[in-house]
Amino acid sequence: MGTNSIKSIKQGLSKQEALALTRLASQNRTIITIEDIQDAVDVSYNGAKKIANNLVHKKWLDRLTSGTYLIVPLAAGETGEYTEHEFVIASHLAEPMYISYWSALDYHGLTEQVPTTVFAATTDQAPTREIHGVTYTFVTVTEAKFFGFEPVAIDAHTVNIATVEKTLVDCADHPEYCGGILELAKGLANATDLNDETLVEQLLDLGNGAAIKRIVYLTDILDIGFEGREKLVEEFTTGYSKLDPTQGDEGTHSREYRLILNVTEDTIRKAVSGGM
Repeated sequence: MGTNSIKSIKQGLSKQEALALTRLASQNRTIITIEDIQDAVDVSYNGAKKIANNLVHKKWLDRLTSGTYLIVPLAAGETGEYTEHEFVIASHLAEPMYISYWSALDYHGLTEQVPTTVFAATTDQAPTREIHGVTYTFVTVTEAKFFGFEPVAIDAHTVNIATVEKTLVDCADHPEYCGGILELAKGLANATDLNDETLVEQLLDLGNGAAIKRIVYLTDILDIGFEGREKLVEEFTTGYSKLDPTQGDEGTHSREYRLILNVTEDTIRKAVSGGM
C-alpha cells in the first residue's frame, strides 16, 4: 500500500481505526470479521466491535451480516460504490449456500441474459438483501435437495456453485428463480456437455414430479435426446403441474406429460432459436 493511500485512510479516523484498515488492506483482505480487527490491533472483542461500528458509520466498511464486513477500498471514491465479486458476497450472507438458478445459468454460459439478482440455494433462512445495487435472493431448500455443487475459486475466495446438471435441475424445480420456463429451455438447449446419467439421477434424487415432467417435456419438444428418459417418465406424478409457475393457469392440459401447457410450444421454440 502506497504512502498516499495510508494518508487517505488516516484522514478522519482514530489511530486504531486507521491501523486496523491499513493492516487488513495491506493483506489484500476485502471481507473481514470482528475477530480480524481484534487480531489486527490487539483489542478486546467489544473494542473491535466498536471500531467496526465506527468504520461502518464513516463508510469505510459495509456490514454484510452480524460480525462480517466488506472493506470499501480507496478506489471506490467518495461515494463508496464498490463491491467484491457478487458470488463472494453471497457466500458470506448465508451458510451453507451454493450459487444456482439464473446466476448459475449465467456462470455456465447457458443464457444470454445477465441477471441483476444473485440467486443461491441454502438450507438456512436468509433474507433478500441489496448491496451496492445488487439483489441477493436465497431460496430455502431441504437438506435432501442441498447437493450437486462444487467449490470454485473466485479471486482469493472459494464459492460453491451448482454443476451444470444441478443448475438445470434446480431451475426445473423453481423456474421462478431462473427467469421462467423459457430460460430453462434455452439452458437445456445450450448445455452441450450435459451428463445424462447425472441429470437423471439428480432429478430422481430431487423428488419433485413437476421438475421431472418439465425436463422431459422440454427435451422432447426441442428434440434433445438423452439416456434415461423412460426412467423419468415412470416417475410422473398423476396431478397436473404448470409448465411455467410464473404464468397463469390457462393452457392445454397434456395427458401425456401431466402438465398445464401455459406457454406454447411455438413460443418455446422461438425463444430457443433466438426469435424472442
